Amino acid sequence: MELLALACAPAEEEGRATPTLNELLDKAITGKVVDRISRSHLHRILQAGDIRPHRVRQWLHSPDPAFREKVNAICALYHQVPAGAVVLSIDEKTGIQAIERKHLDRPPQPGRLRRREFEYIRHGTQALIAALNVHTGQLIGSCRDRRTQADLVEFMEVVAKAYPEQPIHVVWDNLNTHTAKVVWEDFNARHGERFHFHFTPFHASWVNQVELLFGIYSRRVLRHASHTSTVHLRQRTEAFIDQRNAAPKPFRWTFEGYPLQAGDSGENDDAQSSRRP
Repeated sequence: MELLALACAPAEEEGRATPTLNELLDKAITGKVVDRISRSHLHRILQAGDIRPHRVRQWLHSPDPAFREKVNAICALYHQVPAGAVVLSIDEKTGIQAIERKHLDRPPQPGRLRRREFEYIRHGTQALIAALNVHTGQLIGSCRDRRTQADLVEFMEVVAKAYPEQPIHVVWDNLNTHTAKVVWEDFNARHGERFHFHFTPFHASWVNQVELLFGIYSRRVLRHASHTSTVHLRQRTEAFIDQRNAAPKPFRWTFEGYPLQAGDSGENDDAQSSRRP
């Protein structure tokens, strides 16, 4: 147990965290945890304890005190659209590079992978703003040179025109362009207060369904691609949007939210379960 505890301790108090096996061996002997031990024996002990001190898995903690309540409210919108309304998941994918491969690929052959030269040519960047209807799969997208507050407001005017009458529930993150109340109060006033904004918790972009769409877009349009210009990149992005809208298909959102304790703010467990489909 002392050897396992030693393996869980940082390699250096004010520096590197992951120790090597040889360092653990030296610390075990110099710290008089054992008089002597072989490297292979120490390795077997760590394996038996399922300890891998040389590996690190990164994670992101949300500091939002209302994390569960916000996630539950958004999941409720995903599972049940409010009567007569529409639920849109909106976000921006910025810094999309138009990269052209400088040399042609060598095609794959039996027993050999496709080979690609390292060199490439940059042709600038694009920003994709997208609104996903989470219940129909319909997508509204706009590829632009920049992503400014004015660009976003202009895009939202397109969204308002696409859904001209019903209430619109918008799920998006806490980007400063999303939380500018002065801008969105004026925007909402122009559209009869039809827009209802729901903000994801801090550091919880996975709650926003359009991020799933961006993942598909990256794999099918950007990954291993060669774009000769920003115009070429924009054309392929627009073709991807048209293809999705030709046969729209919503994501199957299975997560229903977190159970809330009786003392938590927001709805209790009974109220939360009553609005699940």
